[in-house]
Amino acid sequence: MKKELVVRSNNSVVDFALLKDGKLIELNKEVENNKFSVGDIFFAKVKKTVSGLNAAFIGVGHEKDGFLHYHDLGPKFPSLLKFIKRVISGKTSDYLLKSFRYENDIEKDGSILEALKPNQKVLVQIVKEPISTKGPRISSELSFAGRYMVLVPFSEKISISQKIEDNEEKNRLKRLVQSIRPKGFGIIIRTVAKNKKVAELDSDLQTLVSRWKNLFQRLVKIDAFPTKVLSEINRSSSILRDIFDDSFSGIYVDDTEVYEEIKEYLNSIAPNKLNILKYQNDNMPIYEKYGVERQIKSSFGKTVSMTKGSYLIIEHTEALHVIDVNSGNRSIKSKDQEETAIEVNLIAATEIARQLRLRDMGGIIVVDFIDLNLSENRRKLFEHLKTEMSGDRAKHKILPPSKFGLIQITRQRVRPVMSIKTKEPNPNEKGEVEAPIVLLEKIDTDINKIINNKRYKNKKIFLHIHPFIAAYLNQGFPSIKTQWFFKYKRRIRVIPRDAYYYLFYRFYDENNKRIFI
Repeated sequence: MKKELVVRSNNSVVDFALLKDGKLIELNKEVENNKFSVGDIFFAKVKKTVSGLNAAFIGVGHEKDGFLHYHDLGPKFPSLLKFIKRVISGKTSDYLLKSFRYENDIEKDGSILEALKPNQKVLVQIVKEPISTKGPRISSELSFAGRYMVLVPFSEKISISQKIEDNEEKNRLKRLVQSIRPKGFGIIIRTVAKNKKVAELDSDLQTLVSRWKNLFQRLVKIDAFPTKVLSEINRSSSILRDIFDDSFSGIYVDDTEVYEEIKEYLNSIAPNKLNILKYQNDNMPIYEKYGVERQIKSSFGKTVSMTKGSYLIIEHTEALHVIDVNSGNRSIKSKDQEETAIEVNLIAATEIARQLRLRDMGGIIVVDFIDLNLSENRRKLFEHLKTEMSGDRAKHKILPPSKFGLIQITRQRVRPVMSIKTKEPNPNEKGEVEAPIVLLEKIDTDINKIINNKRYKNKKIFLHIHPFIAAYLNQGFPSIKTQWFFKYKRRIRVIPRDAYYYLFYRFYDENNKRIFI
């Protein structure tokens, strides 16, 4: 397995495409001057408290106030308020917590009215960016994410990622972190800390402690509210921080400024990997060169094609996402329907795990797999889906198949769902049509259905299509038409039709009878 990161810069937007063995699995976007990124910390005022919600609305500068629930204050909220007051009044200046005396924790089932008052000043951190009509979700339980660990102030606890399963390695990391941990700070050890030396861990820890100090150095100078007092590191560095490992074989960038940012960060975390960073300055768009654009256009439609003629239907609603698995008119080489169903479901589970990451779908996802009669097959599907989603960075939970064959997934939503438009203006008529690259995916799916339909086993196949698309199918060597021949062992004859509008097509047999799919 090899991973590649392709970075495209375009005016005020930087796009990041993560490829795994050449296949697009994750897409991120950084907008210049984004005011509300996960991890940003604001010093802001309470607008109002609502006892019915047991929450407060905090003015952070967004058109919709930030939402702060009582449980997101954190048990050490009184200690945070006390420390802020000491810093602003000048009673402390070292900003460390080794001699700081904690206040009593807030009650687990307390009231927001007892904890906060209107116009009260408070430090809050963005934990979920503004989505749809909702403002940002915020928390006063601050944390600082680094490469190998997360720093949690007003805590003495050391936690270790559940993905590190080796007990001996867990104990080693815990001992190392305990030896370097400053008093008053808890540590969450991340998965990438596995097998790292104490010097690397300590370097990461000192960087996080410096961020904590910088936060309070800025706090004493604030005279306007709200004010962003600490920003998350730039998106390119934060993405590398979270996903970079030894399996990366290439990072390709088309912008000198972003290239230097990544080079600087890469040099700090993995200087031996600097040789995989490449700057592209040729005329070919970087997403075209590495096949990203094609995959984007073919992966974000309502219908997602898979191997052997199967496909997914993905519907987005405000409340949840629904995914329907379809086998299509595929050849049934399996011995029975159950074998066919489990084969298609396993293929679909792999693609669904990819789609959730790619579109950054969050909230509730309901998947309607093909019905399985055998309990061992249902268990096999469930375990396969869990394995495929194990690499997903977003927190998620998967429930076993229900009596109706539905699998429910909850996935952390911290940013708006990634939505890519796959339709283009129709040059011949009003409205929009599918982009050509999506059209080719559809044609290929339809050809597969025809080939595997016994009614058309001995029939010749003629594809009638607009002359522009016909020329595209015939150009190059091997042409797309030739590739179909090698793939299906059947010749597909392409007939240009001037009367057809752009991206419209039909299949006919040798008697000029319409082939229906």
